[in-house]
Amino acid sequence: MRVMAMVKRILKQLIRDKRTIGLLIFAPILVLTMLYFVFTGDDYIPRIGLVDVPEPFIEQLDDEKATLTTFKAEGEAEEKVAAQELDAYIKFVDNQPELVLEGSDPTVTGATMEWVQESFQPGEQENVPQLKVDTLFGSDDMGQFDYFGPVLLGFFVFFFVFLIAGVSFLRERTTGTLERLLATPLRKWEIVVGYVIGFGIFTMIQSTIIASYAVYVLGMVMEGAFFHVLLVILLLALTALSLGILLSTFAHNELQMMQFIPIIVVPQIFFSGLFNLDTIAEWLSWISYVTPLYYAADALRDIMVRGYGFAEIYMNLIALLGFTLFFMMMNILVLRKFRTM
Repeated sequence: MRVMAMVKRILKQLIRDKRTIGLLIFAPILVLTMLYFVFTGDDYIPRIGLVDVPEPFIEQLDDEKATLTTFKAEGEAEEKVAAQELDAYIKFVDNQPELVLEGSDPTVTGATMEWVQESFQPGEQENVPQLKVDTLFGSDDMGQFDYFGPVLLGFFVFFFVFLIAGVSFLRERTTGTLERLLATPLRKWEIVVGYVIGFGIFTMIQSTIIASYAVYVLGMVMEGAFFHVLLVILLLALTALSLGILLSTFAHNELQMMQFIPIIVVPQIFFSGLFNLDTIAEWLSWISYVTPLYYAADALRDIMVRGYGFAEIYMNLIALLGFTLFFMMMNILVLRKFRTM
């Protein structure tokens, strides 16, 4: 009987917490749905440039499994590859074909090489010359970890800063510290900025340690400047910090704060570039543009894998700064609720 009484108490407690019941059902369905669309997407179709390639050679290529674009000059094709608008281009040097790969994404490189091997097989035809392969970015010893590492680096920084900031600010509320601050002459924006700077200092130290460990201990590829990596990580951490503080105002305890993770944090990993966004349905891929992790992952890959500098990543930095300012403004608006209570 005592066990039954305990069971009834727990059931009543769960039934009263409608948010928990909703997330117990909705969150797994949401994650499984995203996994379905990610793993059942279309096959990747390589985008290949042809630089002044002879017509007989073009006729040998399979144009049904690749998007072919012709160019008169190599410089134009190389610019397209550098901008990730092409995956590779083929040119002729001394009457010998040469394939230049973008090279930073092992998945795309694999799909491109598979298409090349299917449509261009030396040995089966006597008039087919040997194909020389070169890469614009990356190297032969570049592995999966080097390509996915920058995304995972950003994800883990975002995840832990979001969680720590949310729970810490929640405690400020539940212990009455926030209520006492709101009773002082401090303005709402001063409270928000104070919290962001206070947590931000800790976040900056944490981000520096994590990025240094990934690069200098784990040997993650680093073609660009480490300072730019720190800049991206810091802005991403500030975004996660301000978002965590914002969402903590809608939670009443740590359990409810944790429930935001499968709704807010986990979906970002699917649209961060960890999986090829070109194979995801177009009606779903737009989500990537409203997720901070997408911009951070894109900037980190540009720096660490492609060796780009500030001129190529500043738009991503602006996007991250915009997210941070937007979430801070929302925090100021939400604080009115507590001041008027």
